[in-house]
Order: sequence, then C-alpha cells, then structure tokens
Amino acid sequence: MNKNFEKFYKKLKEALPSSDWSHIPLTKGLPPERADVVIVGGGVIGWSIAYWLKMKEPRKETLRVLVVERDLTYSRASTTLSVGGIRQQFSMPENIQMTQFSAKFLRNINVHLGVLNEPPIDIQFNPSGYLFLASEDGAAVLEDNVRIQRTEGANTYLLSPTELKKKYSWLNTDGVALASYGPENEGWFDPWSLLNGFRRKAISMGVYHCCGEVVVQMPHSAEIQPVECAIVVNAAGPWSGKVAEMAGIGTGPPDTIQGIKLPVEPKKRYVYVWHCPDGPGLECPMLIDTTGAYFRREGCGGNYLGGISPTEEEEPDISDLEVDHNFFKESVWPKLAHRVPTFECLKEKSSWAGYYDYNTFDQNAVLGIHPLVTNMYFATGFSGHGLQQSSSGPAIAELIVKGKYDAIDLQKFSFDRIVRGEPILERNII
Repeated sequence: MNKNFEKFYKKLKEALPSSDWSHIPLTKGLPPERADVVIVGGGVIGWSIAYWLKMKEPRKETLRVLVVERDLTYSRASTTLSVGGIRQQFSMPENIQMTQFSAKFLRNINVHLGVLNEPPIDIQFNPSGYLFLASEDGAAVLEDNVRIQRTEGANTYLLSPTELKKKYSWLNTDGVALASYGPENEGWFDPWSLLNGFRRKAISMGVYHCCGEVVVQMPHSAEIQPVECAIVVNAAGPWSGKVAEMAGIGTGPPDTIQGIKLPVEPKKRYVYVWHCPDGPGLECPMLIDTTGAYFRREGCGGNYLGGISPTEEEEPDISDLEVDHNFFKESVWPKLAHRVPTFECLKEKSSWAGYYDYNTFDQNAVLGIHPLVTNMYFATGFSGHGLQQSSSGPAIAELIVKGKYDAIDLQKFSFDRIVRGEPILERNII
C-alpha cells in the first residue's frame, strides 16, 4: 500500500460513520505479516487484553495487535460455556480487587465498549448475589473471608441459620453453621454478550484478528502464514500449556527453570439445567452448598442450572464434551434435593460441558512474563474464574506498555511462584 493510498484511506475512514470499516475485505481472516503483539486465544481474556492494549498504547494507532482464535463459532470455548457468575467473595485481596474492577466495568459497559452506529450491549446482568453456606468445620474460614472482603470494600455479610431460614424459606439449613451473602456486584450475566462486546470494540479500534491455530513453523509449508512479532500473549485457556511448550517452556532438563512446565491443563466440567415449578423464586441467589454443589435460577420460568466439581477419582475424560447424566443423578441431584427439598421433584431438561483452564499448581491465575522467555506473557490458569477476572486484561496491557502493574498489583500471580515452588492460597475455589 503506497503512501498516497494510505492518506486517502485515512481520510475516507474518518469520513465514514462506522468506526469498524475496513478497506481490505478480500483479505479478511488473514493475519498481517508483522505485529507488535500476537494474542493466542480469542476468548474473553484475549479480547480484553487486545482492547486494553489499544486503550493504553502510548500514541494512537502505534501498536499492531493480532488476536488468533482457532474456532470463531466458539462452540467449545470456555467463555461461552461458563455459567456467567461474578462474585467478590474470595479470600485473596487481589482476587477481590479484580472482580471489583470487573463489576465497575460491567456497570458502565457501553461507556467502554459502545461502538458508533451499533446497538448497545446488554449483558443481561442479574444482581441476585452469591450465597455461600458453611458447615461447622468451615465456619471460621468463611468468617475470616468476609472480614477480608469487607476490608477491601465488599458489602458482604454473615447470616446465621435462623436468619437464613427467615430470608429463604425454601432452604433446608440442616448442617449449616454460617452463611455469607453478597448483595452488591455479585450475580450472573451472559458471557457471549461480554465476549462479543470486547471483540467488536477492539476490532473497531484497529485490532487485527484471524481464524487459525498457532503452530511451530515448518519450512516450506503452504498452509502456514508466518507472523513476525515482538510479544506473544498466551491466553489460550485450557490449551495454554501446549502453547507454552511451543516456546520451549517446560522442555528443558527437569531440574532447571527451562524444565518447569506451565501447570495449566484442561478439566471438563458439567452444567445441568432442570425444571422445578415449585422451586425458589426471583430472590434465589447463586447458592454454593457446604458440599460444593451450586445452582442458580435461569430465567423466570422455574428453570435452574448448576453442578459440582468432581473429585479427583471422578475426573472425566477430556477428549470430548459429552455429558455424563449419571453424574447428575448420583453426585449432584441428591445434594441439591437435600438443600432445597422441592428439588426432589425436578426434571432435567438439558446440559452441556465445558473446559476449565485448570492450574494444577494452586488453582490461581498465571499472569505476566516468563522469567526466561521474556517476550511471552501469560494470562491463563484462572481455573473457572476467567470470565469474572477479565479485569486482568488492563493489568497485562499495563505490563506490556509500561513494564509494570498500575491499577492492581498482580505480581503475586507471576510464573516466579511456580519456579520457587510456593503456591498461593485462595480458600474460595468452587
């Protein structure tokens, strides 16, 4: 493209009403030959980083950012297959702060992600809160968690079994010693709307995108389009461990830093949908039982969804996304029916399975630069919390653009802790 055409294109683009117009429709889907930052993974984390990179770039239109996603249908994507929850009820201040940032962002989503001449974004947020139940053994931990949350500004509070029963008459409080409830900045929303909002806005700001799979380049292959880049962001979710291996991470001698793998792997999780006309009403929160089983209302027609994380012995095969319906009957339904007696008469309607980008080291995110491969940045390992922690996007963008964290210090989540063998503890993992 010569300089005269560049000037013409710039003037034409400024004159057009839509901010996402492109003069290269015939090459749609092909990556550029060069990019400053290549983001591997087009889920909500990847697109959040792309958006924030464009927001924080030092001078307008200086960063060439490319997002690579292998499945533009998102039929197997962790983002779109999640249950869409957001909560402040964590035990680590950094996790609480990330969710608080996300909640504030979502409240003003059209201020941030609105695109000229496009309809406004409706994430269908349901602010019904999270309700955590604790047995006698877990009551002290729950109480300490709430203390930390309130120190960070979260409006969570404790409920006794008597107060629980008064607030939720449909609840069986047998075995419950204490509960915590978050009435603000907690609930659930539509994951696809958030993903599409980030994607649409980032593209309108000049982010390149293509459908493809990142591989180690083989010589003289007509099917591979090489892209020269300065920085790679590994936001490949459940498959980020494989992407790290392509960069040589974890492939060296086992007693060296080069031999330490990114400890992120896919874990399959089931979500079940059922109908119960006499179940909890509109006041129903996202409930986390003492057993780890969870459920929430889905719409207003007596429908609910939920599940439970399997034990180590129950971990399902990850080779497909088939659903085990016996798991619901044997491991989920009895726990739900005990906690909500009307669920004894529920009828399963549908189900699906999705992947967690599960961090086997400590179930917390891995963020920031690899200590040796210093042009690879991680944004992975969220272990089921990626959607609500998409606020890590601006943090990674800050790290790339400024070389340091600014709004939230997330250094605790660096790869260095894995090298040191020092896991960080989050006590509210679901």
